[in-house]
Amino acid sequence: MVALPYSAAARPQNEKKQRSESKYREKLHKEVRHQLVMLPWYSVFDNLAYQVDGDKVTLSGQVTRPVLKSDAEAAVKSIEGVASVVNNIEVLPLSPMDDQLRRALYRAIYGDAGLSRYSIQAVPSIHIIVKNGNVTLEGVVDNEADKNLAGLRANQVPNVFCVRNNLVVAG
Repeated sequence: MVALPYSAAARPQNEKKQRSESKYREKLHKEVRHQLVMLPWYSVFDNLAYQVDGDKVTLSGQVTRPVLKSDAEAAVKSIEGVASVVNNIEVLPLSPMDDQLRRALYRAIYGDAGLSRYSIQAVPSIHIIVKNGNVTLEGVVDNEADKNLAGLRANQVPNVFCVRNNLVVAG
């Protein structure tokens, strides 16, 4: 094995390579996010997350429709530069009671004057996940007060067993 001596001339080339890899990763992250947000059945009652590791993308979260799980995988697989996709998305069980809770939670959260501004996006930033009467709030809000208000409104809905507030404050 031959060790090459370090030279200052090699440093700019390595920095260029690192910058281009960083730009590539950033572009890949943006493209994966774009593909997931553009899925036709993606709604406020679904939560999709992803992790990029080189050319491998791992999908996670919860969805209300089985077709959304397979559509998410297919959309990410079609991205140039993605070699493999691990699909850990959970399909939530069918339940008329959970569907009723989803509607009531949507009205309680987005019907509040302080939170209604989050509902005017194509995909609202507060996602309401209901599984067997247990509620998880996912997404991003502007401040701690909005996070607490969303949790409070969700806790006031009848027939909710528990509320896990996973909302993240932006910034």
